[in-house]
Amino acid sequence: MTPRLPSCVLVLEASTRAGAVAVLTSAGAVSRAVALGAGTDDLLWAAILEALAEAGMRANQVEAVVCGDGPGSFTSLRIAAALAKGVAHGAGCPLYSVPSLLLAATVLERPGGYLLHADAIRGERFAQAVTIDAAGVVEAQGPVQRLPWAARDAAAMGRVRVAVVASPEPDAEGFLVMPAAHRIGRLDPRLWGAPVPLATWEPAYGRLAEAQVQWEARHGIPLPAGDAAPAS
Repeated sequence: MTPRLPSCVLVLEASTRAGAVAVLTSAGAVSRAVALGAGTDDLLWAAILEALAEAGMRANQVEAVVCGDGPGSFTSLRIAAALAKGVAHGAGCPLYSVPSLLLAATVLERPGGYLLHADAIRGERFAQAVTIDAAGVVEAQGPVQRLPWAARDAAAMGRVRVAVVASPEPDAEGFLVMPAAHRIGRLDPRLWGAPVPLATWEPAYGRLAEAQVQWEARHGIPLPAGDAAPAS
């Protein structure tokens, strides 16, 4: 059974430095763009409250929460996941997760094949092949990959390359898009058809946290599982 969108849906996307919040109701969609990352204030919760207020809704009236589950920024994804879990728990509603690159693909209008890619730091990109059919439905074509910048030609295999947020070589890309939250209805429903467990779900970060990578490089040993990276 595929899900239908309930009458009040909160959507969060925070995999890149350009976050997005949307509230979808029977009256339409209210969306907010949110700057994320180092050097920015944490405005994701404020954007959620603003979007809910403009839609004439309260947090306890949300009937479903959808959260972009990465891959992408470790810190921003964790913040969005915590907020999504909190709203879902407080409202007693299900939480769904969807791949962040597929949410970005909902911005594209023309049917065809695309390869969306976003920063994975250290000269790498997260990449997702998608197809948009004649009805505008976005379908994933295989899993997300993490690949070197120079390998995206081979990964595209004739698809139009689309950089999400920014590209090291903007003139070489077919399109540049920003993450989307309000167009989730364009995703193949099978991509978010089952709620995730609030107690155990975490986003798919795609790589270790940068703090852990730096700590392990400095100390020459792996960080024990379950431990936080020490400050020194």
